[in-house]
Amino acid sequence: MIFHSVEVRHKALALLRSGVKGAEVARQLNVPRGTVSYWLHMDRSKRGECPGSHSPACHRCDGVDLDEAAYSYLLGLYLGDGHVSHYSQHRVPNLMITLDDAWPGIQDEAEAAMRKVFPDNSTCRVRKTGCHNIKVYSKHLPCLFPQHGPGKKHERTIMLATWQRSIVDAHPWEFIRGLIHSDGCRIINWTTRLVGGERKRYEYPRYFFSNKSDDIRKLFSNTLTAVGVEWTTLARGSDPFNISVARRASVALMDAHVGPKY
Repeated sequence: MIFHSVEVRHKALALLRSGVKGAEVARQLNVPRGTVSYWLHMDRSKRGECPGSHSPACHRCDGVDLDEAAYSYLLGLYLGDGHVSHYSQHRVPNLMITLDDAWPGIQDEAEAAMRKVFPDNSTCRVRKTGCHNIKVYSKHLPCLFPQHGPGKKHERTIMLATWQRSIVDAHPWEFIRGLIHSDGCRIINWTTRLVGGERKRYEYPRYFFSNKSDDIRKLFSNTLTAVGVEWTTLARGSDPFNISVARRASVALMDAHVGPKY
């Protein structure tokens, strides 16, 4: 964990208030881009420039409305490529979704979902090699993502709370879409057939979802079944880490609600 001095923080805020972009401030002071964004957010909040940010409300704690469709999608992303950390240098939990730069549209969609679920909190992106971490800081993250815990998700039990189950049941396609966007893909398979004595190439689309967690794969497959998608388990060696959707009608259904990554 890296702690930055008060002097560095004040320099950063002075540059930000003068109009220097956050990325340039991060470069000049050798501070992570996400840290600069957080400092800017907190500075705006203290000056009253972020309405409602002094005490962000929580669906679980305060009963405020929740964009359930956005939450279902974000929950899928979190279970695939997300992490809730309690131990940032600011002592505020942060949700981080790591997404490949090959799919900038998914990064945009993920950040938009974060903003809908946490309308009183700022989001930020931290550039890494070949990917970006999409982040939001909130003390209410443990309330909304009770699956957080020490260690890797596939090494502990992952179960949805009753209220989460109700949201996924009401918005199953958003949940499936989040899981595919994080740990899934749509590919084109091919094979050959004899047609009139001539061997011809035949191509067909297929969806895959890969995750080491038995519990997460079960959540995915159960939701597929609930929306009428047929699926199979495809093992690599002895490890049943992959769920495949290959039947034409089921692929068409997935195409209508999920589609290729973008």
